[in-house]
Amino acid sequence: MGVLSSSLSLSRYRIVNNIPHVFWSEIPERLKNHQFRDIDQSAEERSFGWTSFDDMLDTDWSSATPHKAHYMAFALRLDTRRIPPAVMKKHFRLALDQAGKELQEKGQKFISRDQKNEIRENVRLRLFAKILPIPAIFDVVWDTSKNVIYLGSTSSKAKELFQDHFTNTFELHLEPVTPYFMAVENLDKDQIRQLDEMEATIFI
Repeated sequence: MGVLSSSLSLSRYRIVNNIPHVFWSEIPERLKNHQFRDIDQSAEERSFGWTSFDDMLDTDWSSATPHKAHYMAFALRLDTRRIPPAVMKKHFRLALDQAGKELQEKGQKFISRDQKNEIRENVRLRLFAKILPIPAIFDVVWDTSKNVIYLGSTSSKAKELFQDHFTNTFELHLEPVTPYFMAVENLDKDQIRQLDEMEATIFI
């Protein structure tokens, strides 16, 4: 669900680095340098990158700027092709049967393991070229006044992809803002040690 939805799940991060004031003017160009690249006309398995918060098809931010008052708003788009296992099994079997007939005509009785792997890869690429990728959008809102970033997902895979792509784009490191980290900020060393040593209590 997007940030503008009536309800959603969020993951929060904060920037570890000190950010110079001139950095904020570089964000639009950094986003474009790591923008989403369409794979509809290819056979690639997946593609990801930044796109507009307002329009997932606008990877140049021509319709709206990422600047929203003291916030930066953009989105991480991930397109993935998936081949249903039954479809892959069917077409792999057909390809094996066809290859077996052709090899028999050449005097080869068995299909080697390397040949099977090559046939499987060729089938996979052929099917990928016929299947349209499924898009997924994860909204990103960056509060520049507090250096807190909100990601519109709690999926571990989405968070890992976001953190890696964010670091590659902006050369900044993120720290998850979990309840533990929020508690540690307001505790001294002895209290942090007590927190780390706490164990869950079962009341039933």
